[in-house]
Formats: sequence, C-alpha cells, structure tokens
Amino acid sequence: MYPILEFDPNRKSFIEPSDVVDPLDVSEYCVICFFSDVIQKVADEFNAKILTQNRWEDGPHPLYEIEYSGKRLAFFHPGVGAPISANLLEEVIAFGCRKFIAVGGCGVLEKDLEVGRLIIVNSAVRDEGVSYHYLPPAREIVAQAEVIPIIEKILNEKHIPYLLGKTWTIDAPYRETKKKIKSRRGEGCISVEMESAGLMAVAQFRNVAFGQILYAGDDLSGETWDNRKWQSKADIRYQLFWLAADACLNL
Repeated sequence: MYPILEFDPNRKSFIEPSDVVDPLDVSEYCVICFFSDVIQKVADEFNAKILTQNRWEDGPHPLYEIEYSGKRLAFFHPGVGAPISANLLEEVIAFGCRKFIAVGGCGVLEKDLEVGRLIIVNSAVRDEGVSYHYLPPAREIVAQAEVIPIIEKILNEKHIPYLLGKTWTIDAPYRETKKKIKSRRGEGCISVEMESAGLMAVAQFRNVAFGQILYAGDDLSGETWDNRKWQSKADIRYQLFWLAADACLNL
C-alpha cells in the first residue's frame, strides 16, 4: 500500500495543536482570506487588533480581529498550498475560532466562467496530500451541507450571481497536464486550486463549520493558458472578504 493511503483513525496525534499554541480570547467567527493585499487593507481601515503574530519559519501569520456588524470577527492569511493552510487552520482552531469562511481565487476549467464569477465549493477532488491524514481515502470530499445555504442566502440577498461547483485541489500547479485537466473536467470539476480539500478535511475532523467561496481567475480550459490578469481585480477581492464576513457571522 502507498503511504498516503495508510490512514490511521486514531484521533490523538503525537503532537496536538494544543501542545503548540494556547487558547486566546478570540471570536468564534473567522474569515480565511488568501489575498494579502485585502488583509492589509482591512487591518489598516479598521485598525485591527493583532491577537497573535503566530510566527512560523517563513515569518509571522498574524491573527487579526475587528468589530463588524456588532460582532467580533477574526481573520488571517493561511499561506498558499494545502499543507501550510491546513496547519494554520489547526492552530487557529486551537486558539478558539469555530466558524470559518474561506475566500480565494482559482483557475477555471470551463471557458464560459468569466473572471470574477463566484463559485461556492460544494465538493473537491482530493488530488493533494493533507486530506488523507484526516479522513479515510476517497476520491472526493463533500462540503458541509448546512453551510452552503447560508452562503447562498448572503449572495442572493445582494443579487450576486454565483455557481455551486466541484473543485480540483492539487499540490502541484506545474503538473496540471492537459490529460489531467480533461479528466477532471470529465468528472465535473469547474475549477482548480491548492487548498480546498485539505481545509475541508481539517474542519470536518475538528468538527468546526467551514465553507469556501472562490472567484474565477486564470483559464485552463483551452489549448493555451490564459492568465486573464485575474489578480488585478482588487474590487472583487475586497468585496469577497466582506461577503465572507457576512456569511461567517450567520453560521
């Protein structure tokens, strides 16, 4: 058997997150935002409190908190890629947060998905490694059914179009071959990114609420890659943070 398939159901690890970090006086609501520019803008505009710097070898990963809509709201940047994102989520859960909405960008596998179109993740193909340490081996992981209607309600109230869709989570973006893209499209994936399956697995293992909204970025559906300048959409990225905040406070 391959090591990645040797799932151990023992819920007690040799090192637990609670062995590494101490609980904080922190909101139960938390936005996970993959946009460092938005994180900084929100922190500056709201004079955010830094609850902890949470230093890793690559530097600090601050956990911020602001007051929004009369409630305390935490937020942080989880790094890029399933391993660091999942481990930071583990630590933020240990700090005390319990309800999460993540927002980020993704590549699209369908050409008619214009830049900026929002996608609520309802499942993910597990083509990464993290999720296999939290859940038994399976091809896909399904999002928490109770969270999706809450995100939909927020987007519908604001008359923002969106899609419900399956994403493809992969650790190696430079190994997204044409053959694999065709295969993933064939099984219903409309997007590709690096974290969803891992984050969903951690949340389900730790029994915390988690949902994710992606926005359509670069296009992998054609014969050649089209960047589409997706990272320049500052207004969409900023708006997405607040949509996540509204959804999170309703969990």
